[in-house]
Parts: sequence; structure tokens; C-alpha cells
Amino acid sequence: MTDKIVVLSTCASQLEADSIARELVERRLAACVTIVRQIRSIYRWKDSIEDSEEFLLIIKSNREKFRRLKSELQRMHSYEVPEVVALPVVDGSDAYLSWLDRELGEAPAAE
Repeated sequence: MTDKIVVLSTCASQLEADSIARELVERRLAACVTIVRQIRSIYRWKDSIEDSEEFLLIIKSNREKFRRLKSELQRMHSYEVPEVVALPVVDGSDAYLSWLDRELGEAPAAE
């Protein structure tokens, strides 16, 4: 088991997905955010069955950053109850896991 996680969230628009992804990476709360375009979600919301086109965010991070990542994701999100689900990364390639560590490290000091 690693300390890495994959966080899933959906957004209503490409613009919102792009904005959230960029900010999470800039703040080093995520090493990478993959945006999957135009997925279809069917769910119950306020006693109705909804059928919506959404954009899926696949956010690569670690457990240490999750509390801040979750807080920022909820702050930036347009949904009343945004999806924020963290899944553990059991294992992965050493090179990729090392890259995640580097990208999730402290932001380089400005020169």
C-alpha cells in the first residue's frame, strides 16, 4: 500500500473542470488531473432521477494532501454537494510514484 490516492469528482462544464484542475496542480494539491470529457451520470437528486452530461476529474495526490484538496475542491465547485471520493493506490511503477512525490512537494521558491 502506498500513501498515494486517486480522487474522483465530476463537474458540470469543461470550463469548471479546467479551472479546478489547473488550480489543484498549481497549488501542488495534485500532481496531475485527468479530465474525461462528456460522461453521462444518472443519479437521484432531491427526489428526482437526473440524467446529466458531466466532466470527470481523476485527481492524483496523496493522503497527506487530501484534507486541503477536499476543502479546496468544495470551495471551487459549483455543485451543492460535489463528488469527492478518494481511492487508495495499492501499488504502481516506482518511476511514476517518485514523480508524484516530486510534483506534490513544496513549490519551488521564486528567484
